[in-house]
Amino acid sequence: MDSREQQDRREARRKKRLRSQIMVYTVFLLVILALGTGIGYGVYALANGRKAAEEKEQDNQELIEEMLATEESLPSVEPTPEPTPEPTPEVVEPTWEEKLDAYVDERIAQMPLEDKVAGLFVVRPEAITGVGTAVQAGDGTRQALEANPVGGLIYFDQNIQSEAQLKEMLENTARYAKYPLFLAVDEEGGTVSRIGSSIGPKTDSAGAIGETGNPENAYQAGAAMGTALYGLGFNVDFAPVADLANVEGSIMEGRAYGSDVSVVSSFVNAMVRGLQEQKVSACLKHFPGMGSATEDTHDGKVSTDRTAEQFWAEELAVFQAGINEGADMVMVSHMAASALTGDNEPSIFSQTLVTGILREQMGFQGVIITDALDMGAISQYYAADEASIMAVLAGCDMLLMPEDYEKAYTGVLEAVRSGNIDEERINDSLRRIYRIKYADMVQ
Repeated sequence: MDSREQQDRREARRKKRLRSQIMVYTVFLLVILALGTGIGYGVYALANGRKAAEEKEQDNQELIEEMLATEESLPSVEPTPEPTPEPTPEVVEPTWEEKLDAYVDERIAQMPLEDKVAGLFVVRPEAITGVGTAVQAGDGTRQALEANPVGGLIYFDQNIQSEAQLKEMLENTARYAKYPLFLAVDEEGGTVSRIGSSIGPKTDSAGAIGETGNPENAYQAGAAMGTALYGLGFNVDFAPVADLANVEGSIMEGRAYGSDVSVVSSFVNAMVRGLQEQKVSACLKHFPGMGSATEDTHDGKVSTDRTAEQFWAEELAVFQAGINEGADMVMVSHMAASALTGDNEPSIFSQTLVTGILREQMGFQGVIITDALDMGAISQYYAADEASIMAVLAGCDMLLMPEDYEKAYTGVLEAVRSGNIDEERINDSLRRIYRIKYADMVQ
């Protein structure tokens, strides 16, 4: 019984293993069959894909050949060039001179004609305030400058009491001015010395300095003068004397550095540098050189017999050196120099001399100012308005100390209004004047 049951169980297990093996073999065969089918399909697809690619490549080649054939049959067309970009404009910074000119022009354009004409005059403070001797600047000065905005004021010994008094007067005067002022003085050294004779520093005369033979002494004198003058409030010195004391009894003996052209030129240039390095404008005087005269223009008419050749070789050579050195101003004398002007009229009235020679031939671009118009060589022969008009027409920029300021001012103003003097002629002078006055205000 037990033996029979054991056989049956063994038989059952055998059949079960057989069924499992059959199932495994069946699954294996199915996997093999699936793999075979996939590989066959892949081969088929690859073959078809390669054929399609070959057909597409052939189609592309045919299309390219067709396009090439079409392009050859069409007219050639040049390719459109790329647009050239516009260059960025270079920004050019204006020069200092251009800025200064623009600044000056803007201010002149704002000035009424009455103020423009007044700006040509340099007068004593008494001429506009009406006081006997000006030693201070208060409301009277303020009102006077508002009514008469002159271009400058010149001071003499009688205006100076002390250093503190002078400094305060000049500071107030500058503060009250409607426009920048030239505050001027004659400070040559020696006997022609306004501050040196009272409050210092005292310097030797040009003649004494010239005798040293060393131009450095002229420079030191100019620097000392300039330092003192600027510290007080002055900005113009009617110096140096650029005349040659080249005749016996010369009116400029002692006031000139000597008689030799090259020597005097070196002393004049040194003095110009000494003054202007201290911000005080130098003024060469007395153009075209009156050292050959023995008479004084303070007293009446004066003339010289110097030839044009002598002037060009000697006197004018000294002035040319000073101009080349950069002197801000030149003062024209009242002496008649017929060899240069063609007549016996005072030099300030000669357009040939002032404009033709000094401005054009010698190239001076600074301010041309007359010698004092109240001197005998002018006041004894010409009315204040007549002299002023003639000097402006000749080319002078500034009119120094007319005998009657009000008459001179009114005369020039009416001459401009009537067209006898072109307003642009006044503007030209003001440009030269204000280039000096505004130079430190433009960066």
